[in-house]
Amino acid sequence: MNARPVLRGVRTVMVFALDPAASARWWAEVLGVRAHFEGEGTGGYAWLEAGGVELGFHPADDARNPPGASPVVYWAVDAVDATRRALVDRGCRHHRGPLDIAEDRRICQLVDPFGTVFGLDGPA
Repeated sequence: MNARPVLRGVRTVMVFALDPAASARWWAEVLGVRAHFEGEGTGGYAWLEAGGVELGFHPADDARNPPGASPVVYWAVDAVDATRRALVDRGCRHHRGPLDIAEDRRICQLVDPFGTVFGLDGPA
């Protein structure tokens, strides 16, 4: 059997929002933390850190991730590409990415054999 993927814990929970910046500001105020914004903070990805987990707000996409769709849990991994391959070998299928989002940080989304979208987050 193929190598078992190593999932280290939940790294990110991503929510799909019509206004990611407004969503991040609201949650940051509720949780008493600072919101962060990609670019100028208008319509792009926005996030905050709470309890060791990134709560991310991604622009909604009617075709793939409509507003209010279930949040996507991102698992922290040691190597996105190797873990992705191991999970595809175990029956998952590609959904989105991989994307390089910061130096030494890469993400992708997969769909498990039962239809659940989830993500991987870590170095390539």
